[in-house]
Amino acid sequence: MATLFTGIAELTTNADAAAPTATIADAALLVDEGRVAWVGAASDAETAVRARDSGLSPMPRPAAAVSQSEVEVTRVDLGGRAVIPGFVDSHTHLVFAGDRADEFEARMTGVPYAAGGIRRTVAATRAATDDELRARLAALVAELHAQGTTTFEVKTGYALTLDGEERLARLAAEVTDEVTYLGAHVVPEGAVREAYVDLVCDAMLAAVRPHVRWVDVFCERGAFTAAESERILRAGAASGLGVRVHGNQLSEGPGVQLAVRLGAASVDHCTHLTDADVADLAASDTVATLLPGVEFSTRQPYPDARRLLDAGVTVALASDCNPGSSFTSSMPLMIALAVREMGMTVGEAVWAATAGGARALRRSDVGHLGVGARADLVVLDAPSRRHLAYRPGVPLVHRVYRGGEVISPR
Repeated sequence: MATLFTGIAELTTNADAAAPTATIADAALLVDEGRVAWVGAASDAETAVRARDSGLSPMPRPAAAVSQSEVEVTRVDLGGRAVIPGFVDSHTHLVFAGDRADEFEARMTGVPYAAGGIRRTVAATRAATDDELRARLAALVAELHAQGTTTFEVKTGYALTLDGEERLARLAAEVTDEVTYLGAHVVPEGAVREAYVDLVCDAMLAAVRPHVRWVDVFCERGAFTAAESERILRAGAASGLGVRVHGNQLSEGPGVQLAVRLGAASVDHCTHLTDADVADLAASDTVATLLPGVEFSTRQPYPDARRLLDAGVTVALASDCNPGSSFTSSMPLMIALAVREMGMTVGEAVWAATAGGARALRRSDVGHLGVGARADLVVLDAPSRRHLAYRPGVPLVHRVYRGGEVISPR
């Protein structure tokens, strides 16, 4: 089954390497078998359909299907709406229990943010049943879908015991292929530090390994030192996991340097950077993933995205959805904050929230609408992507497709 989408006032594909933030006006898009088969001007759409019928399109159908192709093409008129790729949220903490709204309220009155609040969520999560965690997770995934997120990562890190981390990894793997092992979130209360690091590197890693793709560590004051972080990340990499790092959130520190040295896919937060950090990121394949929801929720300074972009660093935006420092699942909000507070253009912010997130997950099949990509489309109730920043807080997502199928609204 193929679908031709027409009536697109503005199409963002992220597929032109020479002009990554460019758009196509008065566009159309052809989806076949869940993949993008053609994009271009609406005036060329019927020619593209005929090319598909004859087997001459970039993604020709099998010969046996050609005779039926005319009746298989469904046409959907989007009525002058804008279309962008599905958001790729490459940093979330969705498997948890409990509530920390009181911490947020306290921060708004001047109480500083500190990493220790994580232990409150750990206690609540340990006490929750599998079904309770699944229900919370399902609700948050529905929120993500409703706001245009079609690919997302989920971290463990709110159990901090061998069996508990395995449970969180297993539950996360029920909703995404992008699961990250974050046993190194903080040292749990009452644990002997060295013994806990041994556990994270050995038995706990072995327990979660069947369910996860990545290993991560919170390399920050109040969490893990540079030496501890490197040991943990090397253990994960030796087991075949990709590397991610929480770094440079609360102050300048070793996180970025460690991430670059180990070839991490992404270093996340990047709020406090030295010139050397920026230069090393620019010379590497490590993505700087910025999490403006954290700064919004903690009243810390926002990262300087303009500084990173001008230096040639690949930048992603993600929500860091978690109950303590950024309890939002809204990628449109991340775009609005990035434009308002971090020096990004709308085009740059949309790219960072889609293609940038895909780079942070080392994915080439999502985050763009080039030919062959998975057909993840966000249809906006607006004529242009500019409205994502121009109308912050307004529910502009009209419809969301993943692999060519509607996932929101249900």
